[in-house]
Amino acid sequence: MCYGSLTLGPLQADLDTDLAAELIAHASDKGINFIDTAALYGNYEHIKKGIKKSRKDWIVSSKSYDYDAKGMKASLEKARVGMDRDVIDLFMLHETESEHTIRGHWEAFEYLLNAKSKGMVRAVGVSTHRIEGVRGANKFNEIDVIHPIFNFTGLGIEDGSVEEMESAIIEAHLKGKGIFAMKPLGGGNLISQREIAFDFLKSKNFIHSIAIGMQSFEEIDYNVLMIKNQKIPEDVIEITGNRVRTLHIDEWCNGCAECIKVCGQKALKIKDGRSTVDVNKCVLCSYCSSVCPLFCIKVV
Repeated sequence: MCYGSLTLGPLQADLDTDLAAELIAHASDKGINFIDTAALYGNYEHIKKGIKKSRKDWIVSSKSYDYDAKGMKASLEKARVGMDRDVIDLFMLHETESEHTIRGHWEAFEYLLNAKSKGMVRAVGVSTHRIEGVRGANKFNEIDVIHPIFNFTGLGIEDGSVEEMESAIIEAHLKGKGIFAMKPLGGGNLISQREIAFDFLKSKNFIHSIAIGMQSFEEIDYNVLMIKNQKIPEDVIEITGNRVRTLHIDEWCNGCAECIKVCGQKALKIKDGRSTVDVNKCVLCSYCSSVCPLFCIKVV
């Protein structure tokens, strides 16, 4: 299991760095040693403190939207300095849409390949919400790892069905690429069916890890026990089952529509002069929060 750290930072729970560090250390005690972040998430300090409090070292993954060498160099250095690590284990292009996105960002990706040859990065890859993103990545032998959205309903896949995504991921697996899936609970929309959601992913031998967002000790305990097929205490089931996150839009929203432009799920629209969200489509990716000029939209 991978600790999906988006939940910790300012785009979602906005936890105090000391509390976030305690959660990361607790996850370490429970056996987790893989954490995923991004330049966008703004939580490198949380992770740095958490790693220092942990009893073991971590495998760290990050990603950025950079498209040229200068930008990627800055992003990689920001990650290395921000998390106090000489080497980033995995660095990815963030949210690639197809092979054309990869080609359009090739200068940045080439910088990562050069950084890999120098030992600053151990593996390179892409994250994606699209089937065409996986298929595109499959065309590049240089890509070591793919981080796709994948859950049993297909929620959050922008361009097709869960069956089509599975087929593309299997092709990637057969090409020897590492696969770690994101959004197993569809941004919280599938929490009432989480046993089915976990069982679905655990049954797929082509998935090497599952990135799960967690912002409480109980969530960490629940997810670890679920992954390990161990008995979960009733109080932990109740606490975590009642904690559902949603996208909150403040009353000062002026309907500028910047959030709509970046929403790949088509979950946002303007109604009565302000943004509204379709909770059945939203997967809490927080991209809308990152572009809102008035800071009126946030995952809570």
